[in-house]
Amino acid sequence: MGGSWQRADKTLKTIGLLGGSFNPAHGGHRRISLFARDALGLDAVWWLVSPGNPLKPKAGMAPLAARLGSARQQARRARIVPTAIERELGTRFTIDTLRRLRQRYPKHRFVWLMGSDNLAQLHRWRDWRGIARTMPIAVIARPGYEAAACASPAGAWLGRYRRSAASLSNRAGWSAPALITLRFDPDPRSATAIRRADPDWASRITGVAQRDRLTHHLVDPDIA
Repeated sequence: MGGSWQRADKTLKTIGLLGGSFNPAHGGHRRISLFARDALGLDAVWWLVSPGNPLKPKAGMAPLAARLGSARQQARRARIVPTAIERELGTRFTIDTLRRLRQRYPKHRFVWLMGSDNLAQLHRWRDWRGIARTMPIAVIARPGYEAAACASPAGAWLGRYRRSAASLSNRAGWSAPALITLRFDPDPRSATAIRRADPDWASRITGVAQRDRLTHHLVDPDIA
């Protein structure tokens, strides 16, 4: 599996990046990623499984290997690549991760994927304007968040840089800042609801080292 991805990696040029805790990953993540891949004409979507989200409490957070394992299960048979590369890069903030990824993969073109709920609080992220200037941002609309997202400081600032999904069909369309809004039928699934219904989900994966499909390195199951 790793070898086949390594060969394919040499030809991949357009990558969507979806960051998050994936605590756990679920079908909603997969559905959003496949929708964004098709809408934007992407070669693949990378799931950046965060070692630790600065905006989320550590309580209730499963070990990194368990979260990566859940992401690998959800990504099967799809052009989705779960990775814990942020641990290897030593980055905790999105701006640092995106800059390092561009340095590490100079032949790739990246677009940052996020839900409108995250756009509503993007102004709380470190150097959010820097994020917007690093690569295009594609926002997947979520019911109940659109008004707040548009009225937020980041939404208002990015509003002047709106583009269509079709703009990514040529190289010039990958300049940033750029805001692309994607709309599709909402998915009701959430990691919070899954944890409530199955609080022991991580115990079925904990204790198993996970192979990172992007870096090909093992993720220690004992890492919190």
